[in-house]
Amino acid sequence: MALLSARGLLAARIGVVVAVALGMVAAQRAGIFELVTEPARFKAALLDLGPAGYLAFVLAYAALQPFGVPGTVFVWVAPLIWPWPTAFAVSMTGTMAASVIGFSFARFVARDALARRIPPWLTRYDQALQRNGFATVALLRLVFWMPMALHTFLGISRVGFWTHFWGSLVGYALPLWATAYFGQRLLDEVLALPPTAWAVSAVIVAVLGASWGVWRWRRRAVTA
Repeated sequence: MALLSARGLLAARIGVVVAVALGMVAAQRAGIFELVTEPARFKAALLDLGPAGYLAFVLAYAALQPFGVPGTVFVWVAPLIWPWPTAFAVSMTGTMAASVIGFSFARFVARDALARRIPPWLTRYDQALQRNGFATVALLRLVFWMPMALHTFLGISRVGFWTHFWGSLVGYALPLWATAYFGQRLLDEVLALPPTAWAVSAVIVAVLGASWGVWRWRRRAVTA
């Protein structure tokens, strides 16, 4: 039984590595690395592909997001390309695929190496995952979405694969729907803002940033 388990783990590791490698090669050959950094060209390229553009979007998302390309690039670009139901469908599919790859890579391939990179604030959720894995995964995905650190943290935790899968699906649903439905409208509203609104927004952000910095400094001074 132990031998079978070891063989199964080895097969899982090889499968994840092969899937990631194939995705990266396909993305590179298709020129996705260059296109992702240029939203206008990315949009044109996907539209030129017709229905195959959906698959290209999902594959690029799944291959690139777990390894450094922000998923928000794909999530915000999708509603600028397609109607919101399509944008929601491809965003959800790509997000789930990227999450599964990131989770599996951390669990089966590079667990020890990645464990050292988990931010301390995430480790606070260890006990919550043990008590109620599904709800905790759903909450973490709802609040933090899909950063690499969260993929890694869930991958090295004791939460089961399917608990992670369904919890992530539930957690992603609302923010991805909101982005798909309101993304184009929100962008139009932002672009239509007058210069005074931009100036006021900048001041508010600066004040909030300074306040947060002072709070952090005082907190460190008290605990030192």
